[in-house]
Parts: sequence; C-alpha cells; structure tokens
Amino acid sequence: MIAYRGAGEACIAAQHQPALVLDYARSRDADGVHLLRDTGLDASDIPAAGRAVSPLQYAQLIRNVLRELDSADTSFMLGQQMLPGHYGEISHALLHAQTLRQALQILCEFASRLCPLLRPRWREEGALAVVYWMDSFGLPALRPALVEMHMTALVAMCRWLSGERLPWRFCFNRASPRHTEQHQVHLGQELRFDCHLDAMLIDAAWLDRPWPRGSAMAASVALRAVELEAARAPLHPGLLDALYDFLLERVRGAPTLELTAAAFDVSPATLKRHLLRHGSHFQAELDQVRTHVAIYLFQTRRADNDTVAAYLGFHDATNFRRSFKRWTGQTPGLLRDALHV
Repeated sequence: MIAYRGAGEACIAAQHQPALVLDYARSRDADGVHLLRDTGLDASDIPAAGRAVSPLQYAQLIRNVLRELDSADTSFMLGQQMLPGHYGEISHALLHAQTLRQALQILCEFASRLCPLLRPRWREEGALAVVYWMDSFGLPALRPALVEMHMTALVAMCRWLSGERLPWRFCFNRASPRHTEQHQVHLGQELRFDCHLDAMLIDAAWLDRPWPRGSAMAASVALRAVELEAARAPLHPGLLDALYDFLLERVRGAPTLELTAAAFDVSPATLKRHLLRHGSHFQAELDQVRTHVAIYLFQTRRADNDTVAAYLGFHDATNFRRSFKRWTGQTPGLLRDALHV
C-alpha cells in the first residue's frame, strides 16, 4: 500500500515553517489576531515544541499574512528566510552541502520537512539541470505566492552557500503579472511566463562546483541523524506527490483509476473523493504527468511528435497532438518551438 499524508493531517512542526511565517508578519506589525483567523490555532500553538499543524492550517496562515501585509514583496521576503531554515539536523545538512548537486539531493529527498506545501523535483539531462515545483496538497489559489516563495528560498540559499549568484532561469505556469519588479529583484532577469510548469533551469556545469561553506563530515553527520529520525517517525509525501510518483513510473502503460486505487488500497470511489478534497481528479493528474513528460522530451531530447507519442503509449502522432492540445491549449509544434527559443 502507498502511504501518504492528507491535507488535514497535523504533520508540520509548528515551530518550523509556520513560526517563521508568523514571526515575519509580526515584524511588519501585522495584527496577530487576524493572522490566525480561520486556522484553528491560537498564539501559543505556533512556537510550541512538539505541536504540529496541518498543511491546510499552514496554508491558511500564509493566506492571512499575504492579505494582512498586502505587499507585492511578501512571498519573496518569506522565501528569503525559508532555507536552510532552523529545522534541526536537516537544516545543518543543507548548511554544509558541498555542491549544488548535494543541496538539491537533500532538498528533494527531505522535501516533506523542508518545504511541506510544494515539492521540488529535479532532473539532469546532458548540459541542463531542471528543478520543478509541484503542489503537494491541492492549493491552486495560493500557488503563485508559494512558487515565488519557494523559488526565492532556493535562489537565496544557493547565493549564500556558494558565495555568488547562480545563473538560474525561471519558467512560470501562469500569465505574466502586470509588474515583475519583485521577480527581477529576487530572482533575476531570466523570466518566462505562460509555461506549463513552474521550473528553475541552470546549466549542469554549476551542479558540482565546490561551495566554500561545504563540509563532507558535517553534512554526513547531520544526514545520519536525519535518517535515524525519519526511520523512527517517517513523514510520508502528500497525496498529490505520491500519486504523481505512481503515475510517472507507469506513464508509458496508461495507468487506470482502478489500478491506481488498488495501489493506494482504496476503492476507485474513495480515491475520487480524496482527490476532490485536494481540488483535483484522476484524469487531471494523469494529464499533468503526461504533459510534463512530453515537455521534458521536447526540451532535453528535442524529440519529435512521433517519438513522444510512442513513449506515452499513443497509437499515432495525430491522437497525441489532439490530446496535447487538450492538456495545454497549444499544439506540440508551437510549444516545442517556444522551448527552443
């Protein structure tokens, strides 16, 4: 059976990310009563060691902070403080990462502890490394702010630990906002909107450049402690994370709702209900995985329609083109040309 966390499960340490968000808002003189509205929490809950909050409670806290501060830079400023963070041994492991590659490995392996609402995934293909961010609990209205927050967190951490600003390029699965000044200040000039995933790209040559703060011994000791903690109290991925992994492994075989529900040890009707509570449905999740795989093949391998269609199990390129346009609103050719600009 595939284990996962639900959006209402209390699994985020209150003294970690929620405390950081609340402290920042209070430093900007936000009204503490309004910050906790609709979260089901009171002022003593957040800093309390051993107290846990659910993803839905944490998300509501972020919504409240964004609303109360009403500033274009809030999501970016929250991101500036997010990583490596003060989350125990896992933060020490990040702090002593020797290279970008090691930092990404730690971030992705322990994403449930380091960035519990959005999960980073990364792939390396030839001369390109891609980090893309996935919604773990179905929070579409909050996603733009979360993406800004998490991308800024990774950029800021890399700049601090490497001693230089890395040449990231950014893709956003949203229309371009009216003003992009905050994106440019915190992320840089290489911004592309109207993409079909939220991703950060960098030349792979940067992955193994040594970082001056890196320490093989310190990182190893911290990671051993984290692994022991994870063995004692495993923190499972969110439902959408777990489902994405399952579908990605089987995308070439056209996985069905029935097969997937069996793997999660629930009935198809129950899986449908769980996904509905996360603002999604099975076909949307499968189409998202197929879209990402197609984009990956177009971007990194410069595959043509016939190759991608065959990889995804379509009988011919015509059916694939029709489906791809339904998924993305674009033909494969138009998207492929845009990726290679």
